[in-house]
Amino acid sequence: MKKVNLAIVGATGMVGNTFLQVLEDRDFPFENLYLFSSAKSAGSKLTVKGKEYTVEELTENSFDKDIDIALFSAGGTISEKFAPIARDKGIIVVDNSSAWRMEKDIPLVIPEVNPEAIETVIKERKGIIANPNCSTIQSIVPLKPLHDAFKLKRIIYSTYQAVSGSGVKGVADLENGTTDNYPYPISYNCLPHIDSFLENGYTKEEIKMIDETKKILNDYDLKITATTVRVPVKNGHAVSINLEFEKPFELSEVFELLKNAPGIVVQDDPANLVYPMQIEVSGKDEVYVGRIRRDFSVENGLNLWVVADNIRKGAATNTIQIAELLAKSL
Repeated sequence: MKKVNLAIVGATGMVGNTFLQVLEDRDFPFENLYLFSSAKSAGSKLTVKGKEYTVEELTENSFDKDIDIALFSAGGTISEKFAPIARDKGIIVVDNSSAWRMEKDIPLVIPEVNPEAIETVIKERKGIIANPNCSTIQSIVPLKPLHDAFKLKRIIYSTYQAVSGSGVKGVADLENGTTDNYPYPISYNCLPHIDSFLENGYTKEEIKMIDETKKILNDYDLKITATTVRVPVKNGHAVSINLEFEKPFELSEVFELLKNAPGIVVQDDPANLVYPMQIEVSGKDEVYVGRIRRDFSVENGLNLWVVADNIRKGAATNTIQIAELLAKSL
């Protein structure tokens, strides 16, 4: 893998800090590293692979440097303004916000699922690649091999999402019993409300999961619905996924496919109370799948319980996995 010149936009945020940790954990091969943030955090020092770096203020001139790949995690407004500037300088941007995900010509990528989607960006050596929603990522990693084998017909998502998905303010509300980030207390409570409500009664988070699943799997005929819920868990999202397939299947086939698929750990031994839990996946990069069982209420129905660290695999790790694919090809 070639050493690249790497930039991180939003380096001092929760996901940005996790970018740095994942870079170390995976020994990502960078030559030069540039860290950018708002003026408020500029000047602070961060250590990566034993070397100290000074965070710079993000400006329109930040990308005049020799940068190959820029990883963005500073929110949609920043991405909308600065990602095109970086792209036009010949830089490949991997963006963690929702700003570009549903743009027709912007690839929405999960490396275990659709790595071929970045081929055009690699060929042109510039462009923007979007990182999917955290819950979408962990859901589609196990859905892809099942879709390939049995053809998905319908998906019902019910999420149990940790407060870290809202950043440091969400974590503070849970730990302090405050309502600075959420409209109601999250301590000892569940909120069936993530992002803003739309006129159709769904939230933006629910529509994100529906639309992104169709785009990533390149199947716009899929019938999908979702309910997304914030729960009083610090880190790690869980998703209950109910599936209906076109083709019949044996449970043994499902287990075999999931056990052999990349990025998945199967934890399913009900007799010994073994199943994935949010408290156990924190700090891990894999997607954990359990409670695998047939849905007897429909033909060719299946239930899954899917758990992952939303800050790592749901954001930072997936982004850096994309950057690894780029580094192998540049």
